[in-house]
Amino acid sequence: MKKFMDDDFLLSTDTAKRLFSACRSEPIFDWHCHLSPKEIYENETPADLTQLWLGGDHYKWRAMRSLGIPENKITGDASSYEKFRAWACAMPYLLGNPLYHWTHLELQRYFDIDEPLSEDSCDRIWEAANAKIKAGGFTPRALIEKSNVVCVATTDDPADSLDYHRMLKEEGDFSCKVIPAFRPDKALGIDLPTFTDWVHDLEGRVNRRLDSFEEFCDALATRIEDFDSLGCRASDQALTEVPFLRAEPGEINRIYKKALRGDALTADEVAAYKTELLRYLAKEYAQRGWAMEIHIGAMRNNNAKMFRLLGADTGYDSIADGPVAQPLSRLLDSLAEEDSLPKTILFALNPKDNYVLGSMLGNFQNDDAVSKLQFGSAWWFNDNIDGMRAQMQALMNLGVLSKFVGMVTDSRSFLSYPRHEYFRRIVCDLIGSLVESGQYPNGMKRLEEIVCGIAFENAKNYFDLHL
Repeated sequence: MKKFMDDDFLLSTDTAKRLFSACRSEPIFDWHCHLSPKEIYENETPADLTQLWLGGDHYKWRAMRSLGIPENKITGDASSYEKFRAWACAMPYLLGNPLYHWTHLELQRYFDIDEPLSEDSCDRIWEAANAKIKAGGFTPRALIEKSNVVCVATTDDPADSLDYHRMLKEEGDFSCKVIPAFRPDKALGIDLPTFTDWVHDLEGRVNRRLDSFEEFCDALATRIEDFDSLGCRASDQALTEVPFLRAEPGEINRIYKKALRGDALTADEVAAYKTELLRYLAKEYAQRGWAMEIHIGAMRNNNAKMFRLLGADTGYDSIADGPVAQPLSRLLDSLAEEDSLPKTILFALNPKDNYVLGSMLGNFQNDDAVSKLQFGSAWWFNDNIDGMRAQMQALMNLGVLSKFVGMVTDSRSFLSYPRHEYFRRIVCDLIGSLVESGQYPNGMKRLEEIVCGIAFENAKNYFDLHL
């Protein structure tokens, strides 16, 4: 029987162990996350382990709700200790869930605690971890540096001020580069009741009225320039379904003005607007060498009652099952036809689409960049052992795994970086199994080049990251 989460955790062959030893210490480029640039700039020590570990983590909240833990001990007014104890009591029942592995990797890597978390160990771990936090070294910047992160790309709205990014850049004394990533979801959300208010926010940011679709696009281009000046290398579009319905500029302007008046839009009007705005933005990205991330298939805020109570990103999202292949193909082709398709990373939330996206890559590769179209890492509900292996197996079968840009943290927590270790162990075990089953030669120099590329170098080169 293997020891619980020892040095060989998830590494089932000697080749896997050697490969992990080669890539374990590679730096981390956190090119898609939800960390707060404000928190990085202010760099405050957390009050306790609950604030550091449980605040804002809807992955943990979902699991706790499934175990019948009262909401006041999850997002409510219970004390920090009560919330931590609730999580500790939940832990032993999460066998097989990645939260179980992540929790213990974080305890091991940041707190030197090897004991499994449970109701029995709760008080010992609470006291030991909080003593370490109090002693120092748990500010956002300290945790980022301890995790060997060399660049963080946060997720930022086009109407954001970017003030904290500017202050971090001007300060210049943090070893990790912090850059924005452009997230135009609210610009695309013409069918949402918040759209008009958000347009007014954008007007305030660019200091001019945006009465036409052309003026709206010009404002977004202005903001893209602002992001670019702060080192932005990527955009991020989250789409429940991929739209594709072409319309003339005059028709899009009519739809835009109709939305500003608060009039209801038809499904075709929404699809036409989103199509043309995505095409416009993609061309802007291509001009600057940015990568366009497209996250497909999240069905958000399913529980209306809890959305009214707690808001978005609180654990009430799931996987959608809408069509993907045809509209995505037409969208990408419309850009390729005009030589304006940017580097593109496609993420599938529904694993049924792994082979759809994996096969789509080969339709639009060219010599603009190595693996210009990428299949993004297993995401959200799939960033577990089975999900990661399935995503990489599809990429390996259909494309070029060796040039994969690797793992994203996709987290709001400064303790989430052991997820990269988790991913690297899974990569090395997958590749090691190919070698030891005779499917690939045991040439360690090439194998180490491949795993170190997936861990860091491929993403560094793909995003043209200058450190």
